Amino acid sequence: MSAAVKPNMFNNLKAINERPKPFQYYTAAELWTDEHTSKKMLDYHLNEEIDVSSRNARFINRSVSWIIEKFNLNNKSNVLDFGCGPGLYTSRFAERGINVTGVDFSKRSIKYAAQIASSKNLKVNYINKNYLEYETQDRFDLITMIMCDFCALSPEQRGIMLNKFKKLLKPSGNVLLDVYSLKSYNRREEIAAYEFNHLNNFWSPEDYYCFVNTFKYCDEKIILDKYTIIEKAQTRVIYNWLQYYSVETLRREFEDNGLEVLEFYSDVCGLPYDAESLEFAVVARQKN
Repeated sequence: MSAAVKPNMFNNLKAINERPKPFQYYTAAELWTDEHTSKKMLDYHLNEEIDVSSRNARFINRSVSWIIEKFNLNNKSNVLDFGCGPGLYTSRFAERGINVTGVDFSKRSIKYAAQIASSKNLKVNYINKNYLEYETQDRFDLITMIMCDFCALSPEQRGIMLNKFKKLLKPSGNVLLDVYSLKSYNRREEIAAYEFNHLNNFWSPEDYYCFVNTFKYCDEKIILDKYTIIEKAQTRVIYNWLQYYSVETLRREFEDNGLEVLEFYSDVCGLPYDAESLEFAVVARQKN
């Protein structure tokens, strides 16, 4: 005889496996401002050998050198880095005498970046703020948004950022950002799994079970990684949305929001565009 399962367990499992509408929920604040997970994220950022929260150090060094050469940056240039994290790009720009502003949601990352700048006597303007809400009277020669941050935003949020780019650029200024490609989207599969203390206690210092649901939205080319974290005292749900692009869909989105696409690359190191790339980068400016 099988044991009866309480109805609330069935309902809980149903909720865990429920597929929301695209970008229905937004939980970035819980990921980037939580005391425990923000520390874990910073640890990933600072691991120079892996590409998790940031690219590895060798890639970043090549990327910074290419960006400086590509956009003719010098000590009179002003650069704004959205999602600067612990300053892996901004500090390197500042070391080359470039005027830099870095904006990031994570208080812990900004604090670390500021400490590094101070220890190296670098002048960097760090701002702890959700970049969707960032405003300034300054204007910039280059705005960067690296590590596919743009893909984590909803269509409405991306519209806010594209209009912000236009507003903050100098007349001759450029935007450089990277996105995930459809090649990358096609490699993803839907899954439903759970793990005890998932990712080595990434979500909490206490014991927990984490249910991981990956959903694919074929029409919109969106992936959702939904994490349901069940601890003794609470249950939390984190939604990690990612939009995937072709060069055509990215160009259309930029141009619909008043930005002219100039070039595509396979990465932010200036590698020539290849349709087989899992990511690609775009250079754009205000429409004349």
